[in-house]
Amino acid sequence: MPLPITASIPVAPIKSERENVKSEERGIFEFSSLVGQSTAVSLLEGAIATNRIAPAYLFASVDGVGKTLAARTFIAQLFDTHNLTNHPDLLWVEPTYLDRGELVNQSKLAHSEVKPKSPPQIRIEQIRVVTQFLSCRALTAPSKVVVIQDADRMAVAAANALLKTLEESTSGSIILISSQPQKLLPTITSRCQAIPFHRLNRSNMVRLLERLRNVEIINAPAVVALAAGSPGQAIAHYNQLRTIPKALLEQLVLPPANALTAMCLAKEIDTMLDFERQLWLLDYLQHRWWRSLGNRDWIEKLEAAKAALLKMASSRLVWEVLLLGN
Repeated sequence: MPLPITASIPVAPIKSERENVKSEERGIFEFSSLVGQSTAVSLLEGAIATNRIAPAYLFASVDGVGKTLAARTFIAQLFDTHNLTNHPDLLWVEPTYLDRGELVNQSKLAHSEVKPKSPPQIRIEQIRVVTQFLSCRALTAPSKVVVIQDADRMAVAAANALLKTLEESTSGSIILISSQPQKLLPTITSRCQAIPFHRLNRSNMVRLLERLRNVEIINAPAVVALAAGSPGQAIAHYNQLRTIPKALLEQLVLPPANALTAMCLAKEIDTMLDFERQLWLLDYLQHRWWRSLGNRDWIEKLEAAKAALLKMASSRLVWEVLLLGN
C-alpha cells in the first residue's frame, strides 16, 4: 500500500524563521522586499517582463537570505495574485518525516507529537505527485508551478524520479530551493536556470533585523557569527538558543573536565534534546569552543560527531565519545 502524501498538497508553505521578510503579514509580495539580492531580482523580473519562464529554476544559497520569499514573490507576480494559499496551480513540496506509515512535513511538525530521530527527506512518493500535478493543464494561472523546498534533501530514488520528470515535456515550471546545491545530481542542476542569492553585509543585516523587530540579535555575537550574513539564520539560531536549557549551556561553556561529568552531560543531551537541536548544539559549540580554546582538534571532533549523528548513530554514544575526548 503506498504511503499517504500529506506534505505534497497545492498550498503555499507556512513561513519559518529562515526568511528575511514576513511579506505575508503585509498581504503583498513585492521584489522590493528582498534586500541585497539585486541579481536574483533582475533575473526574475526579466523573466516575467519578457514572458520567458524557464522549465526549471535553481534558487541556491545559504538558508535565510530570501530564497523562499523570492519564490513566493515570483509566483505571485507570475500568477498576478497576492493570494497563493490553496492556489490550484501551485504545488509546494517540503521534506517529510516518516511516522507510523504517514509522511509529516516540517510545517506540521510543530503541531504534532512526532519526535524525529532522523533528518527529513523528499521521497519518491512526493515526486510522483509532482509528475502527476504537472501532467495536467493550469486552471487559472498561465502555467503550473512546483516548488521543492530543501531540494538537496531528496532521497536517491526521488532524485532519479525528478530527473526523469525534468527530461520530459511538461506544462509548468519547477523551482528547486537549496542551501546545498552541490548535493543535487549534476544532471538535475544542468537542467535548471541558476538564480544566485548572496549573504548580506552587516548594514543590510541590521536593516532587516530592525524591520523584523529582532534588533536584540545584533547584540548576541555567537548568533551573529553562526548566521554569517543570513538574517533568517540569525533569527533561527537565536530562537534555537532560547530552547536549550540555560543550565545545560552553562555546563558546556568548555569541554567537561572529567569522565563522570562527560557521561552525565551525554545522558542529559540525549534525553532533553531532539535530533535537530542536537545538530544545532554541535554547530554552536564549534563556535564557542573555538573562541575559548582556539583548538582545531575540538572542531574536528565536533564535525565527526555531527557526521555520526547524520548517519543515524546512537546519539547518546555520539555525545559520550565526543565529551570524553576520545
